Amino acid sequence: MQLRNGRVLGGGEPVDVYVDEGRVTAVVPAGTGPRGSAEAVDLEGRILTPGLWDEHVHFTQWTIRRSRFDLSGTTSVEDALDRVRAVLARGDHPADAIVTGYGFRDGTWPAPPTLRAIDEATGSTPVVMVAGDLHCAWLNSAAAARLDAKPDESGVLREGDWYAVGPKLAASSLPAVEAYRDAAQAAARRGIVGIVEFENTDNLTLWPERVAAGVDNLRVEASVWPHRLDDAIARGLRTGDPVEPRGLVTMGRLKVVVDGSLNTRTAFCWDPYPGAEAHALHPCGVSNVAPSELRELLVQASAHGIGGAIHAIGDRANTEVIDTFEELGIPGVIEHAQLVRAEDFARFGPLGLVASVQPEHAMDDRDVADLHWPGRTGRAFAYASLHEAGATLRFGSDAPVAVLDPWVAIAAATSRSRDDRDAWHPEQRLPLDVALAASMRGRTRVEVGDVADLAILDDDPYTASPDRLRELPVAGTLVGGRWTWRGF
Repeated sequence: MQLRNGRVLGGGEPVDVYVDEGRVTAVVPAGTGPRGSAEAVDLEGRILTPGLWDEHVHFTQWTIRRSRFDLSGTTSVEDALDRVRAVLARGDHPADAIVTGYGFRDGTWPAPPTLRAIDEATGSTPVVMVAGDLHCAWLNSAAAARLDAKPDESGVLREGDWYAVGPKLAASSLPAVEAYRDAAQAAARRGIVGIVEFENTDNLTLWPERVAAGVDNLRVEASVWPHRLDDAIARGLRTGDPVEPRGLVTMGRLKVVVDGSLNTRTAFCWDPYPGAEAHALHPCGVSNVAPSELRELLVQASAHGIGGAIHAIGDRANTEVIDTFEELGIPGVIEHAQLVRAEDFARFGPLGLVASVQPEHAMDDRDVADLHWPGRTGRAFAYASLHEAGATLRFGSDAPVAVLDPWVAIAAATSRSRDDRDAWHPEQRLPLDVALAASMRGRTRVEVGDVADLAILDDDPYTASPDRLRELPVAGTLVGGRWTWRGF
């Protein structure tokens, strides 16, 4: 294949790019290479870049979100219950279904949820409302009985209690393979060539099955959670190994969730949350996995060639995870790194740690952070501080927590603003070239020898406004030299 008359990021004369057997074989000034008999596509001056990755996705949760009623933007218990009442009044859900909503963020609600309130609003119909951060859910007594859950008087299951129930809920309404195809196609239309899958399920079995069924628009790095680590080791899989014939699905990393989240006030912090006692939470959040247990898991995984991807949001959780990587002398990935102690930023670079961050979370959670991390937000979602300290940055969405769209993440990281609001901690804005590299696995230019995972852009990101950057039009996407999206 010949991709003619393309432009590279950052300017310069047009180039022709040659692709053979899934790799870039030549990048030459436009019109100077041999024509040959290969397929030739005129890019007409469009910009050709490496394909984009989303480094943190819960793909089933993202796919299933479309079948759940929307709770985003709700501002109180009563506001959320009004949404539920409206859904139940329509009566268009199957008689035996658990009616499920997604997207509430109660971190700024004036009063907390209660079991009594949701029971009075919903009666005998099973109802579950999943929080936007995926770390808790509010469910009524009917749903609790169906799922064999035991919520307290709040009706809310948090952290481990919710993780034990969430897969049961997902299994009750798994999307059809067509829904996965649609979601993968939508990602390809945004220039995405690959995702890092952190769904809490048997990813090493399910993703090869999906690829075989035609969900083949994306590369997938499939993680394992601790309870599936032994199985991956028994199969002899190391991080990076292919797990299906086409090589689209590879073994990812061990995912360990050591603390909670900001909105649920369970992120493990050095300082207490204001008023945490009113929500029946530990004053400083929760430690889901103690450092000693994390150490054992990483030692076991590392001995078998499996890397670690460790969820740490609060500053105490981040300190403990960094300490563990340093003690073991191994590199790894810290997922989220939302609140970091000032003295810990400088430790990322020398230890070879990757900060896998989700810039749109800073826009979603700025008000929650101002309320619950007062006096600390200068080091919250501190992407510039991480970059300046030498951390390797990788961008994701944590979909469905944020939309699976790298351009949204890039715009959030470079502007720190949304919805016409003033920039939040503008000193933490990143330069565009850094943000692009964080979405393109460190490289923004197509080079000879690259796997031909490519994106073709209609607009130049360097001339786009922040709002335009969020919606930057993508004309085409290729994975291994194969079109997964072509819109021109």
